[in-house]
Amino acid sequence: MDLPMEKERYTFADALTWSGNEHVEIIYGEAYMMSPPSRMHQEISGELFGQLFSFLRDKTCKVYHAPFAVRPFAKKEDAPEDEDTMLEPDLTVVCDPEKLDDYGCKGAPDLVIEILSPSTRRHDLSVKYRIYQRSGVREYWIVDPEGKTVQVFKLEDGLYNAPDVYTGGAVPVGLWEEFSIDLRRVFAE
Repeated sequence: MDLPMEKERYTFADALTWSGNEHVEIIYGEAYMMSPPSRMHQEISGELFGQLFSFLRDKTCKVYHAPFAVRPFAKKEDAPEDEDTMLEPDLTVVCDPEKLDDYGCKGAPDLVIEILSPSTRRHDLSVKYRIYQRSGVREYWIVDPEGKTVQVFKLEDGLYNAPDVYTGGAVPVGLWEEFSIDLRRVFAE
């Protein structure tokens, strides 16, 4: 996970030249190789995506699964060589179509979901947490396949509150009062 690449400072422009076989994130100019996800990770991601996609059909908000380039600090006018942070969350919901470009999201998404794995646990709980909070991601979910829990952090006055922790049943999605995720289906195995 913490294996930096060869160059001293990377930008999103560099990522656009890579073959596409690499699973890499750029954090403040430093590139990090990501491990491939496990089968369980993919099943959980697929179920979450399916529930979100079904709810969001024909709505303004859209859900995207990795690989999807989120440049949380990028402004609309920024060129790829100006963007030194590019993350690939497991799931991303964007409600402002102006933030979408051909590569992903320029600016903070509305909801980000990260599914923990042994190689990403520390990274997701600390580094990405701080980036999502600083950039203004309204809701950040951390899904723990081992513990079968979901932590939901909501942004209030620029900081994430103490998380609501769910171990079963339904997880309300703060962006929409009428929608929740069914954890029985997420953690079915």
